[in-house]
Amino acid sequence: MIRTVKSPLLAFITLCFLGFILDFGLNAYFQLILLFALVNCLLSMSLNLVNGYTGQFSLGHAGFMAIGAYFSAYANTHWDIIPPSFQAIEYFIYSLGGGLLAAVAGFLVGLPSLRLKGDYLAIVTLGFGEIIRVALLNMDFLGGPRGYSGIPGFGSFLFSFIFASVWLVICFFTIWRVMHSTYGRGFLSVREDEIAAEAMGINTTRMKVRSFVLSSFFAGVAGSLFAHFTNFINPSSFTFLLSVNAVIMVVLGGMGSMTGSIVAAVFLTILPEALRPLQEITGVDLRMVIYSLLLILVMILRPKGLFGDNEITDVWRKYVRRSA
Repeated sequence: MIRTVKSPLLAFITLCFLGFILDFGLNAYFQLILLFALVNCLLSMSLNLVNGYTGQFSLGHAGFMAIGAYFSAYANTHWDIIPPSFQAIEYFIYSLGGGLLAAVAGFLVGLPSLRLKGDYLAIVTLGFGEIIRVALLNMDFLGGPRGYSGIPGFGSFLFSFIFASVWLVICFFTIWRVMHSTYGRGFLSVREDEIAAEAMGINTTRMKVRSFVLSSFFAGVAGSLFAHFTNFINPSSFTFLLSVNAVIMVVLGGMGSMTGSIVAAVFLTILPEALRPLQEITGVDLRMVIYSLLLILVMILRPKGLFGDNEITDVWRKYVRRSA
């Protein structure tokens, strides 16, 4: 298991094998829920880089996701740069483009705002997300309030799952490698004590901007995947609540735990749908009540989140030591 987590190729093969099983074992509805879970995994991991590892508080990921979603949707419906037989490459290029555009937006927002401390960054990023949403409402060439329809999909669940798995593996191991490099130590020093980090000669603003730009990039890619999975997007798909949900995933999984972000994203995506039969039986929508109570219960019992700042490899080592 540890080897699988450390190797991108083995992790990707494992995900492909899982997708192959799910392609035959689940109906279309549950397959779509799982695809949304993968998008949320990508979003929560990207936000964890800023909120969990660097200790900042961003509420603007819905805006970065919207940028990636609209860019990829527009590019795929208007630009044909590669023959149809190589359409997968075109999807990847436009997803990459959506991520890069979101990263540029992250740089423009982060450069002035990340000099601020405390809750000011949350307010600035929240305002940025709302600016993006309102701007999209007034862009007729992107559908305005009507939304953008006719976005090409991937054709099959298996292809969609594999494509999302590619980006999931890239995101996980990129952040993993960054956090085990000099830059990662810089991010952690900013989180632990910004004043002490500055006293040690670390340019804390530069560190925060770098983490913010990388985080924005993967949020844009998540938006691109979301657009292709739903085949339709509109500005109301990227409201403030989307950013709040991403923050909940990071906090529930554990601030500073990539594994925790993935587990929490899958859990919080599936849970409301798993509770849907309860609404059909009782005739009352109790899903959000139960959903909220479970979150409160988890936060009382695990105040640092499900994984704290540990990864699955740390949990596995502790289990092996206890078993020895």
